[in-house]
Amino acid sequence: MSGAHEQIRKRRPPKTFLISTDIKVRDQLEGTISLQRGFICQEQDLDKKGDSPWVKVLDNDFMGKIERRVLIDVPTDLTGLLEAVRDPEARLKLLSKKQNTQLASLPSDSPLWVQIGQQDELAEAELKYIGPLTRGSSAVYFGVQLKGSAVGRGKSNGTYKGQRLFTCPEACALFVPASHIRPRQWSSSSEGHQRPREREHRSSNGHHSSNGPQNHVRGPRVCFPLDDKVCAGEVVFCGPLPGRASSGMYVGAILDTPDGSWDGTYKGEKLCHIPSVLYGALVSVNKVSLGKKSSRTVLKVALPPVTKSVPVSPPASAPKIALMPPIKPALKSPPLPLPKPAQKPGLPPPPPLPPPKPQGLTAGQQQHTNGTHGPASPLRAPGNGDDAAENGEAGSGSNLEVGSMVEVNDPPLFGVIRWIGWINGISEPVAGIELEQELSAGTDGSYLGERHFRCPANKGLFVKLRNCRRDSRFPAPEMPVNQVERCNSIAFAEWGSERVEEHTPPVEGDEARDLYQGWKKGIQGHLNSCYLDATLFSLFSCCSSADCVLFWPTDPKTDQSSSQAQDLLRCDIVNPLRRYGYVCASKTMALRRLLEAANSDMGFTNQEKDPEEFLNKLFQLLRVEPLLKIRSMSQQPQECHLYQLFPPALTPSPSSPEALSPVNSPIPLSSASSMRVASVQTLLESSFLHSGLKFVEAPSCLLLLMPRFGKDFKMFDAILPTLSLDITDLLDDTLRQCTICQAVAEWECLQCYDDVDITPGHLKQYCKTCNVQVHSHRKRASHSPVKIGVPGEQWTGPLHCTRQRMSLFAVTCIETSHYVSFVKNGPLDTDWLFFDSMADREGGENGFNIPQVKACPEVGRYLSLSEEELSRVDPSSLREAARRLLCDSYMCLYHSPELSLYK
Repeated sequence: MSGAHEQIRKRRPPKTFLISTDIKVRDQLEGTISLQRGFICQEQDLDKKGDSPWVKVLDNDFMGKIERRVLIDVPTDLTGLLEAVRDPEARLKLLSKKQNTQLASLPSDSPLWVQIGQQDELAEAELKYIGPLTRGSSAVYFGVQLKGSAVGRGKSNGTYKGQRLFTCPEACALFVPASHIRPRQWSSSSEGHQRPREREHRSSNGHHSSNGPQNHVRGPRVCFPLDDKVCAGEVVFCGPLPGRASSGMYVGAILDTPDGSWDGTYKGEKLCHIPSVLYGALVSVNKVSLGKKSSRTVLKVALPPVTKSVPVSPPASAPKIALMPPIKPALKSPPLPLPKPAQKPGLPPPPPLPPPKPQGLTAGQQQHTNGTHGPASPLRAPGNGDDAAENGEAGSGSNLEVGSMVEVNDPPLFGVIRWIGWINGISEPVAGIELEQELSAGTDGSYLGERHFRCPANKGLFVKLRNCRRDSRFPAPEMPVNQVERCNSIAFAEWGSERVEEHTPPVEGDEARDLYQGWKKGIQGHLNSCYLDATLFSLFSCCSSADCVLFWPTDPKTDQSSSQAQDLLRCDIVNPLRRYGYVCASKTMALRRLLEAANSDMGFTNQEKDPEEFLNKLFQLLRVEPLLKIRSMSQQPQECHLYQLFPPALTPSPSSPEALSPVNSPIPLSSASSMRVASVQTLLESSFLHSGLKFVEAPSCLLLLMPRFGKDFKMFDAILPTLSLDITDLLDDTLRQCTICQAVAEWECLQCYDDVDITPGHLKQYCKTCNVQVHSHRKRASHSPVKIGVPGEQWTGPLHCTRQRMSLFAVTCIETSHYVSFVKNGPLDTDWLFFDSMADREGGENGFNIPQVKACPEVGRYLSLSEEELSRVDPSSLREAARRLLCDSYMCLYHSPELSLYK
């Protein structure tokens, strides 16, 4: 019998719970971890029972003990429904409604309302599928076919990742969680296609029976803010709420649109009749204004100017530091709202817009720029600059973030920060706090009609962030999180990438774009790693010319660190990047550890570095042969991996009026030369010529550092990366053509470089006859031409030889201490990809950077211009990608595919 009981115990599925309130738990590796109410967790140990079961939190993979008192049991039939819901609050709401237990048993073709679009508007749909989307998953989704005006706004024809789940017309299918659907229960009657408001008007001429409460009235038309909209409707209730007379008057209304969530009852007591919960709303009378809105109008709410304090005395229980909305006259028609700004709520208008967010993020997880020039993340206190953001630090000041337990005022009010951001009219960050106790001056997470977070009514409070302080009831300091060790923690598990042993060559063209483009693509950034991420992606993502370093002979017995670093670079970074398009931060952190150990430099795992410092140390660790061999006229050849370009001591000649962009080019031109421009070809030739340098041999891979003098001083407004770099005349001991007659050159003249009469801006080399003729002119009599070597026997007549050219395959750029890269992924002019290892961020201080790769074909138009043509381009017309490529280039990478085969 004991064996039978054991089998029964083993077959019992693990219990599932929802966390009922925000809590903090401690982890030896992670430090203090915040767990949000609504997080879903699963029982792990079926044998042990007690007050603190061992659970795994599915939202962040935390595993540990949580007190039983904060856990809500989830019925077995609802587990799959809740797993599919991403929003923790929506899970709690779903669990609290008894009718949701019947969603999974709805018959096929059941009429539904489904939320679509960014504004969560409701659309008509029919149920077609219930179940998981992928094999092995237990999350239950609902496959619906959109109907009516929503036709064509779907994502597929009933397939999900190539698997057919049901059949419907193209762009009519959606797969959504249970929180996004609501049964259209009234559609089964003969009046099924009429809205509840329309049928309400047809009954009793707008008057209700006298069975309801005394305040059950049919009043005037009103409008008020609700979530992110201004809703209009007709009053059916006005009065105090049962048991809450001190809270003031409330208004219940039947809305014109299905944006409500009130069924006409309060704590079990029926206040009025609402035909459908989708058309009912209950709001404070202070938010209501008389209005004559059209019955089908929904307007967006713009945040009006905010006053810093109320001109009247606040209630005794209200903190004086709270930001209070100005008191509005009770029955005054509101002005028409301004158009809603395109940027996200809570962000200041002045900074540039952040890039779009990946779909996997929740509404609260907004932009984190990590070293870029965007606005501060609303998930945390803004720091002192880009470095603080990239390091994951909270910056100077309070060191508070979303989820921090705080207190305000004296005597203190306690609560949890739910939102940090900016509000119009306030010149410093504002915190939205959910208080532990109700406050008559509190809100539900809205401020002047603008929704910033959600909480119960009268518990939301907005205060200046500097007026918040950590909750004094919990004096123990939080354990600091070791961000270096964090890459190897279980928290990074879902961001992991696989190891690939087999050699994987790069792909190009459409195949490369399909592999890399999107969010969570490229190399994930972490803790100031952008210098390494951008460099590695530039070198290896779409080009194999540097692959020699991956296979350079090493001996694991005599040089274990070199062999280990090479294996890590090849199998954990380059091969997975080329096969799956993604590498996680734990892999690059392992490489940074090896660099740190090899160089006794503790900064490689957490501090900012430059690409040239990283590459020099990496190639030294791998013990590879230097990429470049350069000889000075008077010295022995020198070996190096990169070459620093030096600016010429020249004043760029003004562009002639005839120097226009290519015919039919859509690039706007300025009326006069407005940008100082230099090309990489000009910079390389000038740098070599004035330093007396020559390549001993043609390199297979050429890494050129651009001349930069910080962000405040630039010798050039733009540097044009030459697509095809001609190095023929920069090679030592090779045949070169005379500039004049194309015979074999025997002389070279530095002073002639500036001569506008002879191919200005190019190297000048002459045969014996042309050298005498050119320097017979009186203005060149002072020149000092230099004899150059001619290999082989004496040559006569014109020289016909192939020019030695190198192709541009990547450009690494820097802006405000943050490195990004542009990579050429194919032969076409439009084959360009942009990569940012920290394009977005999920979570606050202990969150994760999200890398992104996107196509940027527009930069190809500018790279095909000449220096003169680019100098005439209107700088204000440059789009973001083109501006960063031309104005912020840091390193240009060239290769010779033919020569790389010999490596």
